[in-house]
Amino acid sequence: MLTGIEEVDWASLGHAYGPADDVPELLRGLASADPAERETALDGMYGAVHHQGDVYDSTLACIPFLLELVADPGVQDRGCIVELLTSIGGIELDDEEEMTEHPCDDGEFIPAANYAMAAAAIAAGSDVFLGLVADPDPEVRLAVPCALASLHPEPSLVLTLLRERLTVERDTEVRLALVAAVGQIALRHASLRAETVDWLGWLARAAQDPGLRLAALAQQARCAPGEISDDVVPWVTALLEEIRTTSVSGAGGETLRGAAPTFIGQVRELLEEHAAGRPAPWTEELLRTLHAALDDRVDDRIALILAQLRSPDRWQRSDAIWLCGGLIRVWRGRYEEVVRLVGDQLHDPEPRLREAAASFLERLFELGAPAADALAARLARSSPGPADGSDVGLGGGPGIGPVGGFDTGPVGGFDGGPGAGPGTGLGTSSVGGPGELDGLGGPGAVGRSGRDGALIALARAGDVRAVPLLARALEEDEVRRELLYATDGLGPAAAGLAPLLRRRLARVGLDERLYDRAAPLLHALAAVRGAQALPEVLRILRGAPANRRDRVREAALRTLAAFGPAAREAVPDLRALLADGSAAVSTAAAGALWAVEEDPAEVLPVLERWLRPDLPGADRCAAARVLGGIGPSAVAAAPALRPALGSRDLWVRVRAAAALWRVTGETEEALPVLLAAWEEDRHARVDIAECLAEMGPAASEAQLVLLTELTRRRRHNAREGASGTYDIHLDEKLLTLCRAALARMERGAY
Repeated sequence: MLTGIEEVDWASLGHAYGPADDVPELLRGLASADPAERETALDGMYGAVHHQGDVYDSTLACIPFLLELVADPGVQDRGCIVELLTSIGGIELDDEEEMTEHPCDDGEFIPAANYAMAAAAIAAGSDVFLGLVADPDPEVRLAVPCALASLHPEPSLVLTLLRERLTVERDTEVRLALVAAVGQIALRHASLRAETVDWLGWLARAAQDPGLRLAALAQQARCAPGEISDDVVPWVTALLEEIRTTSVSGAGGETLRGAAPTFIGQVRELLEEHAAGRPAPWTEELLRTLHAALDDRVDDRIALILAQLRSPDRWQRSDAIWLCGGLIRVWRGRYEEVVRLVGDQLHDPEPRLREAAASFLERLFELGAPAADALAARLARSSPGPADGSDVGLGGGPGIGPVGGFDTGPVGGFDGGPGAGPGTGLGTSSVGGPGELDGLGGPGAVGRSGRDGALIALARAGDVRAVPLLARALEEDEVRRELLYATDGLGPAAAGLAPLLRRRLARVGLDERLYDRAAPLLHALAAVRGAQALPEVLRILRGAPANRRDRVREAALRTLAAFGPAAREAVPDLRALLADGSAAVSTAAAGALWAVEEDPAEVLPVLERWLRPDLPGADRCAAARVLGGIGPSAVAAAPALRPALGSRDLWVRVRAAAALWRVTGETEEALPVLLAAWEEDRHARVDIAECLAEMGPAASEAQLVLLTELTRRRRHNAREGASGTYDIHLDEKLLTLCRAALARMERGAY
C-alpha cells in the first residue's frame, strides 16, 4: 500500500502551512486501523493539503495515493476519501480563470493550472469509482455517485450505471444520492438533459418510495425549473405526509464514529445531533433543492412552507423555519401567516424547534409583529414578576426619533462591536445550543439564551410589552448587546429604562475595552433620550483611553446630540472637540453642539472645513450628514456642498446631494445626482428614498423609479450566501419610504 510514497520529495512541496513533509504521515493515517487516527489524518488533509478548497503541488502529489486507498477494500472510511477526491477534482474554472492565479490566505498565489491538473488526474483514475457503486460499505456507496457525476469523463456510461444501480440499492440515503447524481449529470451535460429530465419525471410518478419520488421531483425541478408543475405545492405536501406516516425512526442519534478533537469530528457531531431522532432527516436537503429551483415563485414557496408549518411532524416544521429564513432574506412577499405560525412553535416542547423559531424571529424586526403575542406569552412564562410594566416607568418622556435630523441608529459608531468580556456588566450571551433553551419554567419554557432571543424579537417588532422585560434584563449581571440596540423602535414607553442604563454605564471601566462595553449602552440612552445620564456620558467622553478613542467619543457625542438642550452642561467639551483631528469626532461634536444650542455660526465653519475635496470620502460624508441634520439653518454651507456633487465617491455625492436639498430646499442640483446614484448602487437606495420622501411633489420625476422598486420581488440588498442582521429591516424600510414618497407626490398633485 502507498507504493512509492517515499520516492516523492515531499519537503520540496508545500501546503497551507509550509513544507509538505508531514503529508506521508497523513496519508498513512488515512489507512490506519484506529478511527481517531483516521479522523485526525482526514482533518489534516482538509486543513493543510486541501485548505479551504485550495490545490497545492502537494495536493497533486497525493492524488495517486488517495486513489490507491480508495481501491483497497481493507481501508476503512473510504467514503471520506472519495469525498476528499471529489472536492479536490471538482472545482470548475472558466476560460478566463484558467489563465490566472488564485490567492490563498497567506498572500501567496496558487497557479490556476493546479485545479485543472487535479481534475485531469482524478478523472484519469476515476474508473476506480465504477467498481465502488456496489461496495459493501454504505458510506462508500453514498459518496461514489457524486464523485462519478463530477469527475468521470464518460457521463453517458455513468448515467446508465447510476440508473441501473437504483433498481437494486436498498439503502435510502444512497438511493437519494444516486438520484442527486443523475440530476448533476443533467446539469453538467446539456446533451443528456432532456432524456434525464424525462426519466426523473417518470421516477417522480412511478417510484413506490415517497422519498424517492420527492428526490426525483426535486432534481427534475432543479434541472428544468421552467417546467415545474403548477400543482407542485399539493404534490410535495402529499409526499411529505406520506413520508411522515410511513417512515420509521432512522437517525436515532447514533454516533457513527468515536469522538475526536478535530474540526471534521465537530462538524460530524453537529450533523448527527441535527439528525438525532428524525425519521427522515434527508427531506430537509430535498426541500432545499426544490426551493432553490422554485427561486422567484415566492407564493408557491410560501404555500409550501405554510403546509410544513401546519404539519404534525415537528421536524417538518423545523425545516420550514430554516427554509423560510432563506426565502424571506432574499424575496419580498406576504409573510404574515408564516410569521404567526413560526411564533406558535415557541410553545413546542422540543427545544431545537423553539430555538429555530426564536432565531428566525430575531431578524424580522417589524415583520415579526404577527408573532408578538406568542413571543410575549413565551416570555411571560419564563420571566418572574409582573409583566404589565408596573415595575418601570411606562409612558411619558420624550418621543423616540432623530433629534435635529441626526441619526442615532446602528450606523456611525453604534455598530455593536466585538463582545464584551467578564466584569463589564455587558455580556455576550447569544442564542446558545439547543440545551440552553430548557433552563426556566419547565417543559416548553425558554432559558436565558432563548429568552433573550425572544425578547430581542419582541423589542425589534416595536411591541411595548418588551419594555418591562428589558428592565429586568438590565438588572442582571450580563445583557446581550442586541437587547440594547433593540430599544430603537419602542417609543416613549422605553423612557423608564434610562435609570437602569445609567447605572450600568456608571459601572463601565475606562480601559481599553471601553468602546465594546459602553457603545451599546450609549446607543440605548440615545434611543430613550435618557438625559439624566449626562454625567455618566460625559465621564465616558472625557475618560476615553487611547484605544479606539475616536469611536468612543463619537458614540458619546451622538448620545449627547440625542439629549438636545438637556446636554447644555456638555457645551465646553463640545467646543473643545470641534478642533479634533478626527473628522468623525469633530463633525459629531458639531452636530451635538447644534442640537444643544441651535446656533449655526459656531458649527458651520467646522463642517465646511471637512468638505474640502482633498479629504477622504468618509470625512466629507460625515460633514454632509451633519449639515443635512441642521437643515435650512445651514444654507450658508451650500457653496461648500456643491463641489461634492461631482465626487468620484458615490457616497460623497449622495450625502452631499441630500444635505444640499435639506439646507436649500431646492431639487434642481440634488435630484439628478440622487437618481443616478439609485441606479449605480442599490445599497444607497434607503438613504435616497428617505430624501425623496422629504422632497414630496418636488421629486415627482422619481415616481417611475419608486414604482419600479415596489414591483421588484427580490430584496434590494439580497446577497447570495450571506446576510446581515439588518438586511430585512433595511429593505422593508426602503419599501415604506418608497410608498411614503409616492403618497406625498400624489397628494401634491391635487
